[in-house]
Amino acid sequence: MWIAAGSLAAWLWLLLGQGFFWRTDVRLPRRGPDGSGPPEPAAWPSVAVVVPARDESGVLPASLPSLLAQDYPGPAEIFLIDDGSSDGTGKLARELAEEYGGLPLTVDSPGEPGPGWTGKLWAVRHGMALATTRIAADREGDGDRKDDGDRKDDIGVDYLLLTDADIAHEPDSLRELVRAAEASGLDLVSQMARLRVATCWERLIVPAFVYFFAQLYPFRWVNRPRGRTAAAAGGCVLLRREAAERAGIPETIRQSVIDDVALARTVKRSGGRIWLGLADRVDSVRPYPRLGELWRMVSRSAYTQLRHNPLLLLMTVAGLAVVYLVPPTAVVAGVLTGRPALLSPGAAAWVLMAGSYIPMLRYYRQTLWLAPLLPLTALLYLLMTVDSAVRHHLGQGAAWKGRTYARPSAAP
Repeated sequence: MWIAAGSLAAWLWLLLGQGFFWRTDVRLPRRGPDGSGPPEPAAWPSVAVVVPARDESGVLPASLPSLLAQDYPGPAEIFLIDDGSSDGTGKLARELAEEYGGLPLTVDSPGEPGPGWTGKLWAVRHGMALATTRIAADREGDGDRKDDGDRKDDIGVDYLLLTDADIAHEPDSLRELVRAAEASGLDLVSQMARLRVATCWERLIVPAFVYFFAQLYPFRWVNRPRGRTAAAAGGCVLLRREAAERAGIPETIRQSVIDDVALARTVKRSGGRIWLGLADRVDSVRPYPRLGELWRMVSRSAYTQLRHNPLLLLMTVAGLAVVYLVPPTAVVAGVLTGRPALLSPGAAAWVLMAGSYIPMLRYYRQTLWLAPLLPLTALLYLLMTVDSAVRHHLGQGAAWKGRTYARPSAAP
């Protein structure tokens, strides 16, 4: 009875004291037809779009054309960094650029990651270097390029859009990101892309993934200039170049497996202003049709999120059990034993839990009948987290696309 009452108290606190994490109204303000909303900048800054890509030929046809088609009034260029792909990712990217046209595309490869670097951040580093300093070219004349490695030309990039290879953008996505950053003086603007929800397992697990992320990093707390909470969604991050240089990005986070949160934390600690919200016009096209694929997506970094700390793991498992598993257990036990003192708090906690999940289900355009199933989804996430810890202690670390990352060593 006391555990059920504790679960109910926990839900009352979560709903009112955890940054209203369950609400889905933290989104970029859009400019209305009457001119309302953020004003346009007097001069549109230059943007380099950096896309790290490793074995992404399956999703590029659905994502890269959307970047090429960006309707951006200022100078913009795309740098797709082929991170050792074995499926022809770079070749396909060039073919898509020839077919669709649009923004200029440069495809390059950084080679194998340097010591202490994750593959994605090594690719980002290479893309940022290409974007800020490139081989000299005649940018105003007849377009002839000279292969003289000793001549450099600073292209004066103002912003970097770091976006994953599986992210599709509506044509005005870049324009709205830059408009928001310029209007509010933000150094980092990130949108949580709307993930694909098509199969049964995706419907059960994907909306909850974003729900749990927002519970851990309430967007309203993230967006407080003086708040300590910092997070970003790695699929779509607009970063002011000056802020990146001030924070030492990406060198200062080179070992980070959860690089988006590390990026936001480093920018905020260096004095930058950050913003994170849900996306309306940015979507992930990567499919996770089976449970095994979703399981790997979560478990590869879950224990890293807990800093590989067994005590934090134990506390997390206990917390998930009390908050998500106790309410339905108390309801069943109360019905079977005829104890209203057990049934009532369990039912109330379950109702609050399901109600808090409804806004996220609506955001994902899913049936509200999934709301009462949140305890089942939470149980799956609990098992994924335990599996992540087991894999770490077996020496497998965080594995992704053929690479395994052990626990990072202490920064020098």
